[in-house]
Amino acid sequence: MSLAIVRRLSVLLLVSIAACPAVADARTAVARIERVATPVATLQGVEVRLAWPDGAEAGTLRLRAERLDAPDLGYRFRNLDWTCPLQREGSRWRCSGALRAGGSRPFEFSFLLDDAHTQATLARGAARIHVRRAAAQPTLTRIDLTAVPLEWTQALLAQAWSEARFTAGTGDASLTIAAPERASLRITGPVVLRGAGLDTPDGRIAAEQLGARFDLDAEFGDVDRIAIDGRLEGGELLFDRTYVALGARTVPLQVQARQAGGGRWELPVLTWRDAGVLEVDARALLAPDGTPTTLGVEFRSPVLQALAAHYLSGWLGSAGLGDLRASGGARGALVVDDGEVESAALVLDDAGFDDPRGRFAFEGLAGDVRFSAGAAIDSALAWRKGALYGLPFGPARLPWTSGGGAMRLREDLAVGVLGGSLRIEDLVLRPPAGGERFDVRFGLGLDGLEVSQLAQAMEWPAFGGTLSGRIPQARYREDRLTFDGGLSMQLFDGQVAVSAVAMERPFGTAPTMTADIALDDLDLEALTGVFGFGSITGRLDGRIDGLRLVDWQPVAFDARLQTDRRRGVRQRISQRAVQDLSSVGDASFVNTLQGQALALFDDFGYSRIGIGCRLVDEVCTMNGLGSAGRAFTIVEGAGLPRLTVVGFNQRVDWPTLVERLAAVGSGDVRPVVD
Repeated sequence: MSLAIVRRLSVLLLVSIAACPAVADARTAVARIERVATPVATLQGVEVRLAWPDGAEAGTLRLRAERLDAPDLGYRFRNLDWTCPLQREGSRWRCSGALRAGGSRPFEFSFLLDDAHTQATLARGAARIHVRRAAAQPTLTRIDLTAVPLEWTQALLAQAWSEARFTAGTGDASLTIAAPERASLRITGPVVLRGAGLDTPDGRIAAEQLGARFDLDAEFGDVDRIAIDGRLEGGELLFDRTYVALGARTVPLQVQARQAGGGRWELPVLTWRDAGVLEVDARALLAPDGTPTTLGVEFRSPVLQALAAHYLSGWLGSAGLGDLRASGGARGALVVDDGEVESAALVLDDAGFDDPRGRFAFEGLAGDVRFSAGAAIDSALAWRKGALYGLPFGPARLPWTSGGGAMRLREDLAVGVLGGSLRIEDLVLRPPAGGERFDVRFGLGLDGLEVSQLAQAMEWPAFGGTLSGRIPQARYREDRLTFDGGLSMQLFDGQVAVSAVAMERPFGTAPTMTADIALDDLDLEALTGVFGFGSITGRLDGRIDGLRLVDWQPVAFDARLQTDRRRGVRQRISQRAVQDLSSVGDASFVNTLQGQALALFDDFGYSRIGIGCRLVDEVCTMNGLGSAGRAFTIVEGAGLPRLTVVGFNQRVDWPTLVERLAAVGSGDVRPVVD
């Protein structure tokens, strides 16, 4: 309840009693007032009743009001009812009793009134609000708050931020409220918060267990202004995807804000000093939903690992990089105007980034990267070494130029990798702007990469060959990487061509890749020897169309492998290879000799070999050279002894087939001849 109202009502009633002998002799006095107004609050529908028995040292005061409105503070109460024993000590009056508002739990409200001062205290449990005002300074009110639940100040918060809601915490404060009749309401003084919790309906902004000590200077009038100068003392903060974990750290903070019309707020000053982790100097213009439409930021982070852990975990987690390891330091700047990035700069100081899942790693990143939506500006970034999915590459320097909202490499980038060279050509990067998404385009060339080094890096069986090719254009947009053109590998005296390559979330959660693969004239003897399969001689062709990998595991494809008869090339299949094919194809074999005689032969001639698998929903539909009912031919024999391998189960669970292939590669399948 406003002190001015308390004082006016009390003085009005007490003076009227003293001035009228007829009333003074009576046991009860009543005053009904339609409206009482002060610079802070307005009371309507007021009834003040004083009952004072003859000869008693105290009377009973009861004040009721239909409503109390304090628009500058954001408070509105209905059906106020306060009863207390009124006592007089010379020129001093005091009264203390229960105050109820509507159906809420009552407060204990007391006041002390004399010629020079008015004091009032509102309490509930350990929470206490004490208000003082001097008669000589009627426009100044001093308020002391002790262990006050922050929910009590919700209406005041709503004045500055209508969507925010306190959820927990208590506060102490010693505030001075200046309420001149023809000027703005101003609140100043020190504030302490403990265990503060806050959120918004959309969940984009929140705080938990936040501690703070700061000086407040707030002005509410034609243009609201708020200034905070102090420090945060631990807790957690969430701003959209930016999750800030302060732990027990103390962070000096300074904020100046003023209303800019249309529900917007201007922040001409914002400083943040998290020593050893992040220091920020910023200015901003915020839209009604809190989105910065204008922004100027400069930041410094001497320890990137601490920055990632305490500030970037939300962003990194959404990108599938929650366990990223970082080293070195960074500083940078960002300018946003009318919601669009005008310029940005990032300077790295011996930085490193290592993905524990093995997707990428960089060491010795140094230099700068700069973006400009206007005039051109140059920059350059270099690294000592790196790796992508376990494939190491050497040092490189990226000379950038930026202007007109795009970033380009001033020259093609060549990096030594796997004994050969990787070239990135015509790289153009466009950040989001004008409603368009982030977009990257580049060409890619591979020259003379050693497949033996690739096999070693991927922990495959050792084999040789070279990988070359050119992709004239690749594009990364909306977390999807697509490639035009294809790559060609010289393997096993033949060629493997990869085309129609596309990737989704390449560095995120559950990355997906699609591709078509063509095999041409591979040496079967070399191929089966490398992968631990029983020996087969001849040449192999094939296709794997619609290959789809999720988290690097195949979930769909249509594969077909078959031999290619060549003049002068022997076509023989070993007994172990027969058994291996029978295991993989869930097949058996028929022959022209008794089983005991067949066991005398190490290998057999064949006319054709063909096997296929169409993988859908973890089921592989098998096929071969031809089919009759459920049976399909895998090996068509030639000569004597003539041997034919026939499969009888066209539908095989993919996990079962993978287990069979693993057993074949490890030599766990033993030849059995019936």
